[in-house]
Amino acid sequence: MTNIYYFIEDFNSNEILSLDKKINIIFRNYKLKNKVPIIIKLKEFCKKNNRKLFISNELSLSLRFKLDGLYIPSFNTFLKYKNLSTQKDFKLIGSAHNKVELRIKRNQGCEQILLSPIFKTTKSKFFLGINKFNLIDLENNASSIALGGINSSNLKKLKLTKSSGFASISWIKKNQPKKI
Repeated sequence: MTNIYYFIEDFNSNEILSLDKKINIIFRNYKLKNKVPIIIKLKEFCKKNNRKLFISNELSLSLRFKLDGLYIPSFNTFLKYKNLSTQKDFKLIGSAHNKVELRIKRNQGCEQILLSPIFKTTKSKFFLGINKFNLIDLENNASSIALGGINSSNLKKLKLTKSSGFASISWIKKNQPKKI
């Protein structure tokens, strides 16, 4: 799998260095008021270490600091991003939990869409499962990324999906996959 994303809320160079080089970073911190100092440090660090960096829901910061792209969460339904997908070396990725949200992400111009949760999580009673993930993926003209409930025991099940990668909020940090 070539598209692997890891969500972070703060900059910790040791944590990022401990990750496989193939893992892209999504900075997502909705509580922090002034993200600029962290974005500057993260951008310099990621550039130096040849990593892709995305910021969640902050278009102006993403463009201002020339990040690799923007992550658009499922709750963001604005369609103002569509013409950004034509910018060179700027990638739009988003997340969706159902067909309606998937359609919104396609209309926003997302190249990759994180479909979640694919497996059971403690945060939600609802999860897609392999079959529903694949059915939703059939309607997706963007690349699908699996998110949610991924752990050591179900990582191999991702091979049964049409997913082009996966994303993790906590599992990657705790369990570096042996072979990605």
